[in-house]
Amino acid sequence: MTILVIQYLILFLFLPFITLAAIFLFKKILSTPRLPSKACLPPGPKPWPIIGSLFIMMRNKPNFSRWVHDTMSKMGCEIFCIRIGSVHVIVVTSPEIACEFLKKQDAIFVSRPTFLSAEIVSDGFCTAISTPFNDQWKKMRRVFVSNILSSATLHWMHDKRAEEADHLVRYVYNLIKSNDGIVNVRVVAQHFCGNMMRNMVFSKRFFGKGNENGGPGPEEEEHMAGIFTILKCSFNFCISDYFPFLRRRIDLDGNEKRTRQAVQNARKYQDIEVDTRIKQWREGMRKEKVDLLDVLITLKNDKGIALLTSEEIKAEILEIMLASIDNPTNAIEWALLEMINQPKTLLKAVQELDQAVGKDRLVQESDLHNLNYIKACVKESFRLHPVSPFNVPHVSISETTVAGYFIPKGSHALLSRLGLGLNSRIWDEPLLFKPERHIKDDGSDVILNDTNLHLLSFSIGRRGCPGVNLGSTMSFMLLARLLQGFTWNSPSNTTYIELVEPLLAFAKPRLNEQLYI
Repeated sequence: MTILVIQYLILFLFLPFITLAAIFLFKKILSTPRLPSKACLPPGPKPWPIIGSLFIMMRNKPNFSRWVHDTMSKMGCEIFCIRIGSVHVIVVTSPEIACEFLKKQDAIFVSRPTFLSAEIVSDGFCTAISTPFNDQWKKMRRVFVSNILSSATLHWMHDKRAEEADHLVRYVYNLIKSNDGIVNVRVVAQHFCGNMMRNMVFSKRFFGKGNENGGPGPEEEEHMAGIFTILKCSFNFCISDYFPFLRRRIDLDGNEKRTRQAVQNARKYQDIEVDTRIKQWREGMRKEKVDLLDVLITLKNDKGIALLTSEEIKAEILEIMLASIDNPTNAIEWALLEMINQPKTLLKAVQELDQAVGKDRLVQESDLHNLNYIKACVKESFRLHPVSPFNVPHVSISETTVAGYFIPKGSHALLSRLGLGLNSRIWDEPLLFKPERHIKDDGSDVILNDTNLHLLSFSIGRRGCPGVNLGSTMSFMLLARLLQGFTWNSPSNTTYIELVEPLLAFAKPRLNEQLYI
């Protein structure tokens, strides 16, 4: 309650600035064409003049998503509109309507908002994910699709991923011996994904020396903390994002300061690697490409000049890290918790591994096509426990109509991961963890991406994640290695319902000791 009072006081103190903004907005409103006579916006709260539903947003911080979903449920609607300042934020929980946004009218909703956190993280909008629709985005998107995440590149990087999968098993084995069997699953998952990406990008698993047990050292811990702080800040609701005149004048909720500090903590380890590598190529000390950083540095345009600047490379590497680590770590921690709470599900997954792979060797990526139940467990975790309530916002570059509703130019479209994944029209018993729901009678492969948007994992369309194959492989291998290598139980007297704190699980080796060395 005290925090809310302080926020209102801050708003009162800056009322003169808001008044000036109101004048400019009023002029803009007068010059803006009126809505078509028969057009109407999606349902939602009635906005105040000028500020829209700002006070509702502030009153429901930091549980904005919960308020939105509760309100939509009470109203019985699957498309919702809330105006903040002059921006219409459209929330969607219907797969059919979501497909209108990202399939039928994908070309209209192809841009991104110019949020301050995104500008800071992308170093002035020079990357592929955060950049609004322009030539810079087109260039970086081509780099992503054709050079970094192509099938050929992923095949080339196979051995680096296999190396980290082996390190994963040894690391957990060492933790079991030193911690009386207690394993922090969140740290293990983040370490696996972080090390795999560092290996693929920099050809090194550690920025420092690491830990004696094979785990993260202080450098990796700070790097990973920076990554996850950035991700948290990127999804925060910030007043200045909707009232740009406040930007760089006052950091009302401290989000800008936290974002800048987190970016600095993450990039101080990455950037020095980039600078060193560029120098090696420039001076002829390096002539062979061995990782993704080499690929980025050696890209040329049609005139034979370096395609990317050092600033673009550094910013894109940070974005690669952000995009590849959060989804797999969240999904596997939740999947393991659900399976520990459902011993029959856990047993079925382990039996599949024993039948398809055996216990005399470790599971490999080439085995994944035979592990449909394992993949179904991962997909069910993506559905039931998404990494964030919404996708990265899409911005309309022109006015349009979706599901019979008028969508103004510049609207922010938010597809609800929670709303889609828990939609009772689509899913039977949506709150239950039931991997079997994803296995088809024809035995076809379970894939994480859903083009019908019954769940939102990696998205689709022009802004769909090009890393779906890499992200899927990382997720499947992480869970498969953890289940094949170890038995898992909750520590005594411990019950987990939510994962506010990391999952601490009791593990034991279940394979021949030689496989852990």
